[in-house]
Amino acid sequence: MNHDVIITCALTGAGDTSGRSPHVPVTPKQIAAAAVEAAKAGATVVHCHVRDPATGRFSRDVALYRELMERIREADVDIIVNLTAGMGGDLEIGAGERPMAFGPNTDLVGPLTRLAHVEELLPEICTLDCGTLNFGDGDTVYVSTPAQLRAGAKRIQELGVKAELEIFDTGHLWFAKQMMSEGLLDDPLFQLCLGIPWGAPADTTTMKAMVDNLPAGAVWAGFGIGRMQMPMAAQAVLLGGNVRVGLEDNLWLDKGVLATNGQLVERASEILSRLGARILSPAEGRTKMGLAQRH
Repeated sequence: MNHDVIITCALTGAGDTSGRSPHVPVTPKQIAAAAVEAAKAGATVVHCHVRDPATGRFSRDVALYRELMERIREADVDIIVNLTAGMGGDLEIGAGERPMAFGPNTDLVGPLTRLAHVEELLPEICTLDCGTLNFGDGDTVYVSTPAQLRAGAKRIQELGVKAELEIFDTGHLWFAKQMMSEGLLDDPLFQLCLGIPWGAPADTTTMKAMVDNLPAGAVWAGFGIGRMQMPMAAQAVLLGGNVRVGLEDNLWLDKGVLATNGQLVERASEILSRLGARILSPAEGRTKMGLAQRH
């Protein structure tokens, strides 16, 4: 069991959730306020996407990320910021016999364009989604090829940002270790992402199989989506890891009760403290993850 736990709060994500709960933050001001709420509830890290304020849909706009970072850095809390670098990999295959007629949800750019906001803003952590995946039950594929990943990993390394490797299936972990063997990653963090159709399922057997294949001494976390968020948080800690909660992965606190980010952090903290764990402060988290505070 891990007795000194990092809690990451994933604040908003990129999914079609802003219309399903009034608590999903959309504007940079709202997302920054959610970061402060999560920090005051005890989170060690906040994981951030941005959204188009007019539509609530996903965005890669560097100006929105800049405003978000400025607002978080000006707040009266200390929190580690982890920016997504996964946007720009969405490919919506055309339906039926016209697969090349890509759908309106396609947002496909190169590996360095996906890092434009990271290069400008230099967060302490950014993510690297470590493989291609059938995403959901329709025609959408998340695309992250070996060549793209090598280019992205090298650039993150050059920027001196800590990479958090998002592992959605066992082959992703295999390739993450390959990139480490090639010297493209410096002591990365690992995030085991469970329950996303059709990646690795959110169950004990799958999480343990992944954990058993992590590099020795790796700092890792795990999460499940939806109703499996809290069970997988407890399971990750029992297997020696850290946890992620937040509205990116789950909208509900209890049956029929919509959550806020702060409430999800508080619920996870309560569960883990009752297991005998202690939640690390951002300063302690930086030490555990080998981070240098930038601002």
